[in-house]
Amino acid sequence: MNVFSHKFSLDCEYKLKNFLLTYDVIFEAQQHAIFASKCPKFKAVFYQSGKFVIQGSNIDDVVKNLIKEFNIEYNYLSDNFVESNDKKTTSNSSYSSYIGVDESGKGDFFGPLVVAGVCVNNENKTKFINMGVKDSKKINDKIIKKLSLEIQKNSIWSIVMISPLKYNELYLKFKNLNKLLAWGHARVIENILNKYPCEYALSDKFADESLIKNALMKNGKNIILEQKIKAESDIAVACASILARNAFVEKIESLSLNYGINFPKGASKQTIEAAKEFIQKYNKDDLKNVAKIHFKTYNEL
Repeated sequence: MNVFSHKFSLDCEYKLKNFLLTYDVIFEAQQHAIFASKCPKFKAVFYQSGKFVIQGSNIDDVVKNLIKEFNIEYNYLSDNFVESNDKKTTSNSSYSSYIGVDESGKGDFFGPLVVAGVCVNNENKTKFINMGVKDSKKINDKIIKKLSLEIQKNSIWSIVMISPLKYNELYLKFKNLNKLLAWGHARVIENILNKYPCEYALSDKFADESLIKNALMKNGKNIILEQKIKAESDIAVACASILARNAFVEKIESLSLNYGINFPKGASKQTIEAAKEFIQKYNKDDLKNVAKIHFKTYNEL
């Protein structure tokens, strides 16, 4: 039986769980532990002291992947592991507080478009990094739900959910997805500025900054606005991506429950089959209540 142990910050709970989920573990309760988990290859326990233990007959690959995921630096002389700073998710150190904005659902035929914003500062950004906050596309939806709750507890945030029906109305008005996105980004920024003053806002680049700037109202006119490619590597935008993704998943699950049809994410063959099922059960005109009808998927029906 081989054993690996390392002490982590308690904030790393969700990040450790997300790592373990890639091995299809089953979580269970254990005395004096925050969580315990097991799979055919190994058992892992995260104790209340912060000690994380993996044991099994062949855990070399698991430990190597853990070291890589958490940027743990191995000291061959002392045989100890020392956790280094997380280099995968960064923060903008030029501002003591700033807003990150991201969206979810723009590539999904079914469900809403969700735009979220989060204000990070010197107090919460380290906490979020230690929790394992990163681009939502790299995190399991179960962990996203838990992280979303923690982010909302520890920050000033805003979520603008544009239902399919409202989305279709706005798309007819703007006749351009980027303008609709800019409108959503601007609303989120304004909502946060109504609660807390910030000088800077960052989002992923989807169009010229002027689209968002022109959509901002009184409070946002003087903010420094920037768009960057792969902005999700910034902790504030990563937080926003998690809030947006969680809200999108919850809404599409709610729609599926209400209409008795499993609405798949994305825009695939399964999407077309679900749309056909919806039309048979209801009618094509009602698709505007659950889907974005400017997608080519709609025309293919």
